[in-house]
Amino acid sequence: MNVTKWNPFGELEEIADRYGRLFGTHLPMRERLELLGKDIEWKPAADIVERDDEYLIKAELPGVERDAIDIHLENDVLTITGERKLEETKDTDKTHRVERFYGRFSRSFRVPDDVDASAIKAESKDGVLRLHLPKTEAKQSQAVKIAIR
Repeated sequence: MNVTKWNPFGELEEIADRYGRLFGTHLPMRERLELLGKDIEWKPAADIVERDDEYLIKAELPGVERDAIDIHLENDVLTITGERKLEETKDTDKTHRVERFYGRFSRSFRVPDDVDASAIKAESKDGVLRLHLPKTEAKQSQAVKIAIR
């Protein structure tokens, strides 16, 4: 007995193909992805680890060029944005399945009070972006009494 892995999206792709052929709007997979990729924004998977001296954010960005990634910190929110472009193929290539996401992406993370924003470092290796957020002394929130007039 063979065990076949069920792909729920495979049935949707088949329905879209049949609908397209029926009404004369059938597009090959590559053209559908190019149309969809312009409007879809995806979110890369990320891990956050707290160490004694830093927070480490690891975001999966395989196939994304360093120049296509923008990282900025504003109002205690660290945001990673960029774009993964659909790879060029030859006219003779036939794409049978595309499961990776393409197009613009964005991830935002609230940064704790004890992060030294001026010392954040980023590195990219093997398709993983690593952001090192060093810790400092936590900002002490002060209680303030407000008088009623």
